[in-house]
Amino acid sequence: MIDIQSVTKRYGGKAVVDSVSFAVPEGTIAVLVGTSGSGKTTLLRMINQLVSQDEGTILIGGEDTRNIPGHELRRRIGYAIQGHGLFPHRTVAENIATVPRLLKWDKSRIDARVAELLDLFQLDPAAFAARYPHQLSGGQQQRVGVARALAAEPKILLMDEPFGALDPVLRGKAQDELLAIQKRFGTTIVIVTHDINEAFHLGDTIAVMDKGRLLQYGHPIDLLKAPATSFVEGLVGTFDRPFRLLSLDTLAGVIEPGEAEGEPIEETRTRQDALAALMWSGADALPVASTDGKSLGRVRLQTLLRQAVRPQ
Repeated sequence: MIDIQSVTKRYGGKAVVDSVSFAVPEGTIAVLVGTSGSGKTTLLRMINQLVSQDEGTILIGGEDTRNIPGHELRRRIGYAIQGHGLFPHRTVAENIATVPRLLKWDKSRIDARVAELLDLFQLDPAAFAARYPHQLSGGQQQRVGVARALAAEPKILLMDEPFGALDPVLRGKAQDELLAIQKRFGTTIVIVTHDINEAFHLGDTIAVMDKGRLLQYGHPIDLLKAPATSFVEGLVGTFDRPFRLLSLDTLAGVIEPGEAEGEPIEETRTRQDALAALMWSGADALPVASTDGKSLGRVRLQTLLRQAVRPQ
């Protein structure tokens, strides 16, 4: 879907993005992670040609982005930024409808899409459609910002530190909402973050950047098993790797027959969540339940500890 080929961008003769290449498969989430000034935001902005590369090629669906008029390209690609970027003098409904109106959708289609997205983000259309951004909480503004980026049903969504301004509780909820949205629509998403925990939670693939160069690109488990450089190893966290490994999978595959005492853990939780619950409770095993409360068996502490051993 997105193919970045030897892309370079220079400012004042200095390469802020230096010969970067990787591909993002359709319907997946790629996360660009690195320190401030690593070039990740510049690279993101080159995908929708808000910034033009000096060298290299960016293909979307096999088409060179430089051959697509900028306004057309940016209407086809959703874009969400930290701080939401909502128009303060437009209502929530008007903000979400921005791109569909530019595309000249008819009013009934726009109204239906606005209502669908508000429902999807658990914002009652009757209560929120006519509100203005200053009448929303930070978390609600964030939801509206992402809804606006998705309004024209783009196949690609770019997100630049979208959850950076949220507190940890809202941030976690927003991340989970994004995963649910992506699963529903099959959107190809590229996200910039400086938070490695967020990268592991969201990314099907992760690109680690430093000083304009791509140090490693691969699945999260690739970074855990074989970090390409000491920088990547430090970013992943030497002593955090067992917990990050457990965070990559849900309880499916480690549920065992049998019963256990204690508060049930939902099967959709990660193995890291289950380990934390077991350690906190002091139990050797806890029951596992489906999302509708049906008993599925149990998960044992020793089973999870074996799963945290470095993959060979």
